[in-house]
This record gives sequence, C-alpha cells and structure tokens, in this order.
Amino acid sequence: MFKSLTRAINIAARLTNKTATASSTRALEPLVTSALCPPNSASSRPFTRSIWMMCNNGASSGYRPSLLTPKGVLPSVSCGCGGLHTEGDKAFAEFLSDEIKEEKKIQKSKTLPKMSGGWELELNGTEAKLIRSISGDRVTVTFNINNSIPPNMEEEPEQGQKSAENEPEIVSTPNFVVEVIKQSAKHALVFDCHFPEDEIAHGEGEEESDIFAIREVSFQPEGDAEWKETSYTLNTDSLDWALYDHLMDFLADRGVDNTFADELIELSTALEHQEYIKFLEELSGFIKCN
Repeated sequence: MFKSLTRAINIAARLTNKTATASSTRALEPLVTSALCPPNSASSRPFTRSIWMMCNNGASSGYRPSLLTPKGVLPSVSCGCGGLHTEGDKAFAEFLSDEIKEEKKIQKSKTLPKMSGGWELELNGTEAKLIRSISGDRVTVTFNINNSIPPNMEEEPEQGQKSAENEPEIVSTPNFVVEVIKQSAKHALVFDCHFPEDEIAHGEGEEESDIFAIREVSFQPEGDAEWKETSYTLNTDSLDWALYDHLMDFLADRGVDNTFADELIELSTALEHQEYIKFLEELSGFIKCN
C-alpha cells in the first residue's frame, strides 16, 4: 500500500514538471521567432537586406555586382548607339580632333590643283584618271594614291635639333599607267610607269633628266582594268636605250613629259592629303559613334 502511494506521488510530480517545461518553451517561442523572423513590414526589415539591395540600381534593375570583380575595373559605358566606349576611346577621339585641326592648317588648298594641257580629271575614291584627246589619239593616265608615299629613310636627328619646320614634306609619287588608243587600232598601247626615287628631284644647272620611267610596255584590250598576263609584255630593264628613248618621246608628244609628271605629283599629293583628312574625320566619327 505504501509503495503504491509513493509511485503515484512520483508520477504526479513528473507530469507537473513536463507541463511547466512545455509552458515555458511555448512562452519563449514568440520571442525567438520575433527576433529571428521579424514580421513582414518596412520598419522591421533593415537588417534583412543583402549587399546587392543596397546598390542604387536595386533588385528591380536585375543588377548583381560580382564579388569577384577586380578592383579598379569599371563596367564599360554604352551610349544610345549601342557601341562600346572606354577611357581609351575618349583619349583617342581627343587626339584625332587635334590631328585633324593640324592637318587642315597645313593643307595648301581645299580644291585640287588643275593639270595644264587640257587634261580632264575623273575621280573614283582613291583612283584618279586623267583623259586627253590629241589629233585622234585618246590618252588616259590612271593612278591610285594608296601606298604612294615613299617611306622616310632619313636618319633621326639628335634630340633637341628636330623641329616641325625641318620635317620633310610628304610627297605622293604613285605608279601610273598610260593608255594610248588610236581610232584604227584594235588594241591600246599601255605603259606602266613609276617615279624612281633617285630621279624625283633634279637640281638646277644640271642636265634635266626624266623624273619618271617606263617599267613595262604591252598591247592590251582597250578599256580593260586589269593587265592581261597572256599578252606579251616588254620589260625595259634590258631594253636597248635607243628604243627606250623613242618610247619616252612617244609619250612626250602626247603630253606625258616632265611637266606633266611634276603636275601629277602635285595633284596626287593634294588628293592623298585630302583623303587622309577625310579618313581621320570618318575615324573620329566611328570612335565617337557619330
């Protein structure tokens, strides 16, 4: 009887302790929940924002800065044209602006010089064509200003001696092709000519020499833009000088002489400079996305 009474007292005590513990746990739950998971309100959310939400762009823009982005590397800026713009592009554009101003300062004339002798000028980009008719012969001279400026092989002066005034003038000396067409002939007589570097400048008092030379001569189909390799071509490197002189006289009688060659150099130089400035302006617009 005594043991049964004792067992009943112990069971009652255990039940009392469990009830008290459960009650205290339930009483603490609101406090814990309140601290870890605050209600969904603006006043109680500051500490729940992640780093990317503190950016000006916010979550609505979809911007997510990477934590692995190197320091000092800024995202590229794009304008309405959809092109890439960098600090290097900005410096490049400023340089081009200054370069264009300087080139326009030294430009002798905005119009191309005229050729004497009744030559008509036709332009197609960098290609120029001079046309003249004389006593039934039609003479056409074609040249292209691309790669027409010889490299400057002069030695660099010592530091402090070079000035803008002493810099050599840029001169365009293009290869040119002379096509002579006779009314009764089936083919055109074509001369491939060039300016030898050692003959471009002839000094006063010296016997005047030809400032241009014939490299090759051939009969070609009239008006063909390309030289046909199947037509026999006469190379003047090993040609008899008497025959060569007659060929040069043939050209001179049709207006292709030293005076013509000097004027062609002047025209080509002006055209090359004009196209260079135009290229710089287009390059500047391309960099700026204009």
